[in-house]
Amino acid sequence: MIKQAIQAGALALVFAAGLYSGTAAAHGRVAMEEDTCMRRLGDNSMVHLSAYQPQHEPSDQYCTDIPKEGNTFLVVDLVDPALRDIPVGMRIVRGTSEQEDETVSYVRPSHHPDGVMRGETTLDKGQYTVFITGESVPPVHYQYPLRVQMINYAKTFRAAVWPLIGMLLLTFLGYRIMQSKRVRQWRSSRRP
Repeated sequence: MIKQAIQAGALALVFAAGLYSGTAAAHGRVAMEEDTCMRRLGDNSMVHLSAYQPQHEPSDQYCTDIPKEGNTFLVVDLVDPALRDIPVGMRIVRGTSEQEDETVSYVRPSHHPDGVMRGETTLDKGQYTVFITGESVPPVHYQYPLRVQMINYAKTFRAAVWPLIGMLLLTFLGYRIMQSKRVRQWRSSRRP
C-alpha cells in the first residue's frame, strides 16, 4: 500500500512538473495569433519583435521581459509584405512616451526588402518602449513595452500555480492514504 502511495505521489509530481515546464516555454512555441511578441494593425499589417542578449544566453530570445541589463539586439520581422515597400524605423525610449522620454536608440526609417529590421542598444534596469513606425498613408505605428531586469509578479504567480496545486493534491492524497483503514490496520499489526 505504501509502495502504491509512493508511486502515485511520484506520478503526480511528474505531472505537475510537466505542467510547470509548459508554462515556462519560450514565446517561439506558440501560434502566431497567441504570440505576445506579435503586433497587428487591422487585418493584415503585422510585425514581430525578438530581443537577444548573446553575452548572457546565446540561444534565448525574449520579447517584453528582458532578464538582464546590457547589450541587447532587437530584431523586428515585418510579417506584412506591404511593410517591406515603405520606410520603417524604430525608436527605443526610456519610459513610455515617444516624444517626452529619453531616446536610447534610433534606427532611421528605411526600406527593408528582406523583411527584417535590426537594431542594437544597451539597456539598463527599468522600463522602455519600442516604437516601430512605417511611413505610409496612413502611417503605421506599433509599440512594445520592455521591462529590463524587473520581476513580473503576475507571470511568476501563473508559473507557480500548477506546481502548488500538484503539491496540495499530493498532500491531500497522502493524508487520505494515511487515514485509510488498511494503513491503520497495518500500523496496529506492527505494534508490539
